[in-house]
Amino acid sequence: MRKMRWAAAATGAVLLIAGCGSEGDSPHGQNGDTPSAGGSAPAKAGSGGSLDVEAVRNEIDAAATTAGFTARQPADDVPPGLKSCTVRWQADGAKSTDSRKSYDATVATLVKGGWKERGRTDEKQSVTMAMDKGGWNILAWHHPQGRADGTDWISFIANDTGPACEKPFQEDLADKTTNKQ
Repeated sequence: MRKMRWAAAATGAVLLIAGCGSEGDSPHGQNGDTPSAGGSAPAKAGSGGSLDVEAVRNEIDAAATTAGFTARQPADDVPPGLKSCTVRWQADGAKSTDSRKSYDATVATLVKGGWKERGRTDEKQSVTMAMDKGGWNILAWHHPQGRADGTDWISFIANDTGPACEKPFQEDLADKTTNKQ
């Protein structure tokens, strides 16, 4: 199951790197100097004007915890080659009193912090949303009762779409494809 999720995330990242949601598409230019979630200081820029991994992690964590989520520990491991290119934040659905309300509040805070909505899919009670900012894309999921233990599945996965991360994502995807055969 983990391999399938990572393959899906890596595939999505490669597609995003290939041309969707580039830094030039951001309404805030290429420097990423927009206020982060919760009204804190602007996010730090990484190489090439994109946000760095810690700034993105902090924005997601601040938005989600302010909305009432607790991070699920331990979260799925990020492959070593992608640690500076991706952030995985998953909520502990068992500790949330109203996960959909908290999800909507998290997304609203991220949007207020400069993340631009790129697409949204609502299917029954589940929702998937794509956002971008400063060379990063977030895919945010809320699936009620999506986990085997009966709790809701809430996840925010952010990927750096800059050129420095293109090769590590392609290598990870190639590894997943090779290991699958």
